[in-house]
Amino acid sequence: MPNHQLLDNINHKDVHVITERKPEFGDNSSYSHVFISEFRDVQAHYPIFLQKSAQTGQFEVIALLGLAGEENLFLNDTGWQASYIPLSIQRRPFLIGFQENAEDGVVSEEPVVHIDMDSPRISYNQGEAVFLPQGGQSPYLQQVSATLMAIYQGHQETKSFIDSLLQHELIESVEIKVTLDDETNHAMDFLYTINEEKVAQLSDVAVADLHRLGHLKAIHMILASMPNMSHLITLKNRQLK
Repeated sequence: MPNHQLLDNINHKDVHVITERKPEFGDNSSYSHVFISEFRDVQAHYPIFLQKSAQTGQFEVIALLGLAGEENLFLNDTGWQASYIPLSIQRRPFLIGFQENAEDGVVSEEPVVHIDMDSPRISYNQGEAVFLPQGGQSPYLQQVSATLMAIYQGHQETKSFIDSLLQHELIESVEIKVTLDDETNHAMDFLYTINEEKVAQLSDVAVADLHRLGHLKAIHMILASMPNMSHLITLKNRQLK
């Protein structure tokens, strides 16, 4: 079970974080949630799809990393084999929490940094220091805080993007069927993508609206990421050998 704690420089003054990328640190997931702000970097390496959240039933955007559960084809003995790692993976073992803040009688929730103390990345003698000896934030923690803020903002931006896709009925289900070199078959029927024909049929008003929101570019980045499925299959076949 996770042990999420509000990060502070007293209780966590000696905490270090192991930043290596290995399966035992939870990096063997077959997908990662991604946000519209990182689509340009993500689409250079990974196929981008949508799926429905098991918890909420709402659409979310993911980068596909493997063809089976707990399989990350970009991970090997030397680490992560791509120049960009999605934000949702970069931020571990940190996460965004919220605490109430009352000002002038108005109560609001502010994002704060939490840490999962049960994460296998937690250490007291190796890895990156979270705090400086005098109690200030280490450069590593400053970088993590920036990543968490990008994720916090990305949630709302990506929700707006998905709302636009739904409004214009651009989402369609897709079934991925793959036959590998060893003649084994893999099928994934839980994925969704963008209907390219419907994009081409959008009215000038709809195109202008999507462009103004920055969503048209994101749509084309998702479509441009599809050839990366071939790269995933190549990685899997290479692994079989």
